[in-house]
Amino acid sequence: MDLREASGSEKEKVIKRRNRPVFLRYLDRRKTDTIVADDMAKGDINLGTLVRRSQSDKTEYSAKLKEKLMPHDLPALPSPVLEPEEVRLRKMNRRAKVIKELVQTEKDYLTDLELCIREVVQPLRNFQVVDVDRLFTNTETVCEVSAALLHRLHEALADPDPEAVVIGEVFIQAKAALEDVYKIYCYHHDDANMSLKSYEKEEQIKQHFTACISELK
Repeated sequence: MDLREASGSEKEKVIKRRNRPVFLRYLDRRKTDTIVADDMAKGDINLGTLVRRSQSDKTEYSAKLKEKLMPHDLPALPSPVLEPEEVRLRKMNRRAKVIKELVQTEKDYLTDLELCIREVVQPLRNFQVVDVDRLFTNTETVCEVSAALLHRLHEALADPDPEAVVIGEVFIQAKAALEDVYKIYCYHHDDANMSLKSYEKEEQIKQHFTACISELK
C-alpha cells in the first residue's frame, strides 16, 4: 500500500505492522499463502475456491489429492494356484540344476588338479631342483580322490529316473577318504608355502617356476 494515498488510520495500521517484530511478520506472511481448498471430501473440485492457508499445508494437500484421485476398491489379482504336479516338477527341476552345478564344479576342480600335476609338478620333479613332495605335499593323492568322487557322481546320475538320483550317499561313502587326504594337505600347507617363498629367492629355480606357469597358461 502507498502511504501517500492512505488515510490517517490506514497509515497508522501499516506503520504498526512494519514496526512489529520480524518473526510476527513472518507468521503473517505464512498465513496469507494461497492454496487450493480441499473440497474433495464434498466431491466438488472447484479450483476457483481459494482459502488462506500456510505454505506447510501445500505438501499435505497434494498428498491427499493424489490419494483421492487414485482408484480404490479394485479387486486384488488372485495369486496363481499351482497344481500339485506342477509344484513337484518345479522342485525336481531346481534339484536337477543344483546337482548339475555341483558335479560341474567337481569336474572343473579335477581338471585344474590334473593340469597342475602335468604342467608343474611332474616337470619340476624331472628337473630335480626342488623338493616336490614338500612343495606340493599330497596333491597327486588329492587328485586321485577327486577323480574317484567324480566317477561315483557320474554313476549316480546314470539312473534314467531323475527322482531316483541320490548323490548324498556318494559323499557319505567318500567322507573318510576326503578327510584323510585333506588333513594331510592342510597340515603341510604352511610349510609348503614357506618352501615356495624360499625357492623364489633363487633365480634358477624361479626360472623353472616361470617356465611351468607359462606352460600352464
